[in-house]
Parts: sequence; structure tokens; C-alpha cells
Amino acid sequence: MTDKEKLYEVMGELLYSVALADGVIQKSELKVLKTITANHKWASNIKWSFDYEFSKGQNVDSVYRKALSFCQSYGPAPEYVEFLDLMYKVAEASDGIDENEAALIDSFSYKLSEQFRNDIDLLK
Repeated sequence: MTDKEKLYEVMGELLYSVALADGVIQKSELKVLKTITANHKWASNIKWSFDYEFSKGQNVDSVYRKALSFCQSYGPAPEYVEFLDLMYKVAEASDGIDENEAALIDSFSYKLSEQFRNDIDLLK
């Protein structure tokens, strides 16, 4: 598996985490996931990891921490803009973004930015 393939598996984990952040994965969130993966180049990676975490009944925190850790070690990537956009789309699918979903998305954005700023500081 290439790093890029793993990166898109991580996207599936992040989408799973957002969908479950409010306590239950809604049908509307699954519908958005289906739309996302319908024509996506990395659909099989995204769907596989989402389905895997779902089938195992993994908790939000452990899946999110695992995904964040990979992204932090992977380093800056333009794909994170897409990740955040799709995380918002999944969160909005079920009566808007709730507090837990917003917190998870904000945390992902902040912690990645913070990690990359710290990495830059180390290069000085």
C-alpha cells in the first residue's frame, strides 16, 4: 500500500469519526458518504476504512486519534483541504453540524496546523 492509499483510508476514518461524533451514524450521513465515493478516485480506500471501523464498532476518540497521528506524521498535504470539506459535508447531513462534530473538525484543523508550525520552527 502506498502512502497516498493510506492517506485516503485515513479520510474514511475521519469521515467515520465525524459521522459518529454525535453518538449515532445517521442514514443521511451514509447517503453523503455514498455520494462522496460514487466517483472519487480513491473511493475504495475511503469506503473500506469507513466500513471497517463501522463493522468493528470502534469509538470515535480512538479512530480520530489514529487518523490524526497518521496525518501529523505524513506531513503537509493539499488533500487536507478536501478532507475538511468532506468532513463538513458529512456533519451537515444530519440536521446541521452539532457541537461534537464541530469540535472534532476544529480539532483536526487546529492540531494539524499546530504540528506543522512546530515542525517549521524546528527547522529555524
